[in-house]
Formats: sequence, structure tokens, C-alpha cells
Amino acid sequence: MAEEDGRSESSNYTSEDEGTEDYRRGGYHAVRVGDSFKQGAYIVQAKLGWGHFSTVWLAWDTVHSRYVALKVQKSAQHYTEAAMDEIKILKQIAEGDADDTRCVVKLLDHFKHSGPNGNHVCMVFEFLGDNLLTLIKYTDYRGIPLSKMKEICRYVLIGLDYLHRDLSIIHTDLKPENILLKSIIDPTKDPLRSGAPLILSINKSEEPLPVSPARSNGVFTQNQKKKIRRKANNAAAVTSRSAATMAGDADGLEDNGDSRVVNDCGGSGETHSGAPQGHRRGSRATRKRLAMEVDLWCKIVDFGNACWTYKQFTNDIQTRQYRCPEVILGSKYSTSADMWSFACICFELATGDVLFDPHSGDNFDRDEVGAMELSL
Repeated sequence: MAEEDGRSESSNYTSEDEGTEDYRRGGYHAVRVGDSFKQGAYIVQAKLGWGHFSTVWLAWDTVHSRYVALKVQKSAQHYTEAAMDEIKILKQIAEGDADDTRCVVKLLDHFKHSGPNGNHVCMVFEFLGDNLLTLIKYTDYRGIPLSKMKEICRYVLIGLDYLHRDLSIIHTDLKPENILLKSIIDPTKDPLRSGAPLILSINKSEEPLPVSPARSNGVFTQNQKKKIRRKANNAAAVTSRSAATMAGDADGLEDNGDSRVVNDCGGSGETHSGAPQGHRRGSRATRKRLAMEVDLWCKIVDFGNACWTYKQFTNDIQTRQYRCPEVILGSKYSTSADMWSFACICFELATGDVLFDPHSGDNFDRDEVGAMELSL
């Protein structure tokens, strides 16, 4: 089940850090900036976020000269199986959306990476922008104009119609964190527009690189670096958008400065914001202006909990605030579960507040609150 409030209060780390206890056999792979994956095809540039199942990184695709989002799954068998189920769904989504018009994230590549903690399934996504929760935060939780809310809803409904009608796929964890804008709200955080230099040196890693005359000691030659920089500059020059086109995986990752952590007890577990971590917030007026100017074209991401209408993996779905009545009551569910979550998101975009926010009591927990309310 997806969960928004994350780790227990006894946890010794915050929502902005996955901590160190899961960096062990079967857990996370220790990724560093400059690490390479798939024989140098992807070089890590910055951390984007983390979740219960994986960490996600901004990487440079040296083959296609573009930024991508690299998701590195934990290595335990059940995480690997979950990743393979997700890849199957993502492949189906990509095959039916060759023109990239259906407002759903694109899987670009996938492979396995061997490390000291095991074999990790890795997924490569298009590099997307900030999530809708970040947009809500930029408005100080006061909501966005209804005209802008309707524009966002149009894109989300295009994606849901494609998933439900054409593919019979239920997302099962729709929420603001899992809908990503194709732009970064603050253009200064856009890696293409900010002028930040590419990191091209490759750290020595557990995955041996093939020996070739063009590369020595795991580092690109000067000619290769110049060629990659030239391609990067060309890519930036033709980018007319105020922010980069970006990828998810996404899958919803931990949003910078956000106190809400999701998917603590299931799913891919990311809340993702496109901008690399470590940026300071601007003034309130500047942030609101940026939020009102951003391109609202968005995509649905994070299919780590997704299933088909005819093949469901669990009855324990959805983040609590966006959970539909049939799931609360333990009944059967279908695509209408996503539509309930969508309606909750619409309210949150318009007002800045969650529509349902159950609280536990002395004799009942937060999950029981919704069931009691429905029975009244």
C-alpha cells in the first residue's frame, strides 16, 4: 500500500535522506556522482530522490547526448520481481504511444547492474520536471487558478483514458507526487539551461568496463570529452523551453524540502522532483510568479504499484488521502479507483488542501477512520 507519511517517528533519518541502514545485501546500491552504468552509457550527475524500493539519479546518456532519470532498484528478490512487473507495464505503455502524446512517462532503457549488495534492476526514463506537489508548494498551499487546474486535469485525463480504455491498466497510486510537469518550475534549476558542466569522468565501480583503445583507466579521453561537451551544447542550444523535458520514474521521488514521504510499505516508493537536490528556495512572490508561468503539460509516472483490470497483485493499494471507498471497505476495485484519486487531486490543486486527511484515535488507526466514515 502506498503511504504518505513515511518512516516511523523512531527512525534516525529524515524524509530527505534514505539513511544508511538499507545499504546492505539485498538493499540499495551505493551510487556516487560520476559513477557509470551499462559500460559507460550513463554517467551519474546528481541525485534526484529516493523511495522505499529505489534511488533515482540524474544521469547523462553518452550515447544519445541527453539527460535521463536513472532508477536503481534494491537488489532483494521481491524488489527485482516488482521491477520486472513494472517494466512489463511500462513496455506496454511505450509500445502504444509511439508519438508521445498520451501523457504517460516513457521508459527508455532497462538493464541489470552488479554491485556489492547484489544485482540491481535499473530503469532509464525521460527526464521530466517538478511534480504537482511542488507546484502546490510554490503557491504556499493556496491553490492554483481554476483555469490552470483544468489544463492540468486535461493532460491527466488523457493519460488515464489511455491507461484505462486502451491498456486496461490501473495505476493504483495516483497523487500529486506521481504527476510530473515536463518543465522545471524554476528555470535556474534546469540542468540544460543553468550552464552546469557535465561530469564526464567515470568512477571505478563494481561493474568492469570493457577495455578499448579509446578509453583507459575508466576515464574518457580528451577527444571523447570534447565530443560529448559539443553534443551537450548543441542540445542546449536547440532547447527553446524554459525548462528541460524530463523523466520519471520515476516514478514519484522524494521532493526537495517536502515533508511527505510516500510508499513506505509498498510500491516503487518515489516522490520525484526534476530539479537536482540542494537548491535554495526563492522569495514567496518569485516562487508564486514562477508557478503561474510554468508550462503545465504533465505526465503520469511511477507504475511500481500498477496492475491490470484482469490481473491484480494486491487489494492493499493507494495512498491514504487518495484511497477510494471500495478499497477502504475491502471490496473489489477497478479503474474507478484511479478516478477517485484524480478527483481528490483536483480538489487539492484548487485549494491547496487535501480533501481527506484521516487521523488516528485512542481506539482506532488512520486506516479505520475512512471505513467508519463510510459506514455512517
